[in-house]
Amino acid sequence: MTRVGKILVLLAVSVLVTLAQGCLPRYTLNGASIDYAVYRTISFGEFPIRAALVYPPLQQLFENRMVDMIEQQTRLRVIDNVNSDLRMEGEITGYSLSPQAVGEDAYASQTRLTITVRVRYVNNRKPELSSDQTFSAYRDFSSSEMLTDVQDELCNQITKDLSDLIFNATLGNW
Repeated sequence: MTRVGKILVLLAVSVLVTLAQGCLPRYTLNGASIDYAVYRTISFGEFPIRAALVYPPLQQLFENRMVDMIEQQTRLRVIDNVNSDLRMEGEITGYSLSPQAVGEDAYASQTRLTITVRVRYVNNRKPELSSDQTFSAYRDFSSSEMLTDVQDELCNQITKDLSDLIFNATLGNW
C-alpha cells in the first residue's frame, strides 16, 4: 500500500470514529422523571419511629437523607407547606434484628438489621399518581460484633438504600 493509500485509510477511519461517537445517544441518569413545568415544590412530613425497637437518631438520619437526595437530584424546591405540588410523609414501622447464618456451634454467625418505612406520597397536581407504600432494606453483619458498634454505619447504608427505593418509586417513575 502506498503512503497516500495509508493516509487515506487513516483519514477514513478517523472520520468514521468521529461520526460514530457523534451518533451515540447520551443519557444523563439522575433518576428523576419530573415535569418541572407542573411540579416545582415538595414538602416532607415527619417520619416518626413506630417500631418495637427504637434507634433515636434514625428518624433525623432518614429525613435528612430524603431531603438531601431531592435537593441533589431534582430541581424541586423543598418547602414546609402541605399545599406543595408533591408531599411525602409516613413512619418508620420496623427496626428489627434476625439471625441469618448458623455456624457449626448452632449459634448465628450473621445477623440482619432490617429497617421498614411506610411512605405516603401525595401528588397534589395529579392525585391518581399518589401512593401509600412500604419499603424495606437490610444489611447483614457478623454476630461477633455488637450492634452498638456497627449501628451507625449500618443505618447510614440502609437509609441510603431506602431513599433510593423511595425516590425511584415516587419521583423516578421506574
